[in-house]
Amino acid sequence: MGSLVMAGSAMLILVLVCTMCGLALAITDGLLPNGNFERGPLPSQLRGTRVLTSSGIPSWQTSGFVEYIPSGQKQGDMLLPVPEGAYAVRLGNEASIRQRLRGLARGARYAVTFSAARTCAQAETLNVSASGQSGVLPMQTMYSSNGWDSYAWAWDAVADEADLVVHNPGVVEDPACGPLVDSVAVKTLNPPRRTNKNLVKNGDFEEGPYIIPGTKWGVLIPSRVVDDHSPLPGWMVESLKAIKYIDAGSFAVPRGRRAVELVAGRESAVSQVIRTVPGRRYALSFTVGDASNACRGSLMVEAYAGRESVKVTYESAGKGGVKRAVLPFRAASPRTRIVFFSSFYSTRSDDLSSLCGPVLDDVAVVSVRAPKRG
Repeated sequence: MGSLVMAGSAMLILVLVCTMCGLALAITDGLLPNGNFERGPLPSQLRGTRVLTSSGIPSWQTSGFVEYIPSGQKQGDMLLPVPEGAYAVRLGNEASIRQRLRGLARGARYAVTFSAARTCAQAETLNVSASGQSGVLPMQTMYSSNGWDSYAWAWDAVADEADLVVHNPGVVEDPACGPLVDSVAVKTLNPPRRTNKNLVKNGDFEEGPYIIPGTKWGVLIPSRVVDDHSPLPGWMVESLKAIKYIDAGSFAVPRGRRAVELVAGRESAVSQVIRTVPGRRYALSFTVGDASNACRGSLMVEAYAGRESVKVTYESAGKGGVKRAVLPFRAASPRTRIVFFSSFYSTRSDDLSSLCGPVLDDVAVVSVRAPKRG
């Protein structure tokens, strides 16, 4: 009997240890190991700025023409900026960086966030892949004036491990030409749910990709043409250009900690399909504002719910502010598509090279009872 008790205790301890190991191995939100590239190659693994060995950058595997760029590095008359810390990497012709992610949950959705900057060609792109899924992120349009933008891309895990790869597919005459990459982070995306108080999933935009602390330019959410799996749970970017995901640490947010900025006019639309009862009346409510980023003048958001629409104008002083709007509609089918986009885009008054637009937040759809007949 005593041996059975001891065996049972040993088995319980083993189960607990395995459980604790599993928890310890689960991927955590934030920068990947050496995700900001502050730990670099040994001097013997560098020729100038070029990385000579595939394992020269700690925690990463590289291939192709990869450079390790210190802050202040010059390329001709141009100063190569580094957004965070003292170092970044540059991906030249057919170059890539790769890191093995462990502790993924099968079927869960993850989003990678990273910062990137063009250094040569106007049509640079980056191919991001994981778990057999990939997307090509165009970098033709730069949304901030400091040369850097942060991008998000999402995928669904099909196993508990995956290689995350950022690849420059370009081939140009100068093999060193290519985008700079820095601050690579990953976040687990929690699936949003409808409630009896709001038919819209993630209407407050609180669930979304990781925003790198200290960055002042938000995160670009790509078009669904680029990414089949939205990094903004519940929502899809139904346009050719990205929308910007912003946080209260760097911008004015109407409610909570997160919101979206519609920065590319009619080419920057966000949508969601909600469940409705045909013939029933509903009210779509939402908040429009500005991000306190010197985006001044007349801003406008157009909202659509099925066949109904409304245009909401907002006069912005560029210092933060909100305006609440409501669109009543009657559902025509069991599924109703709601869409938001800006009628036009603008530029910041303090920096005409930075695109800006109205902020959207706090989106809700509720059923409205028909008034009783007297």
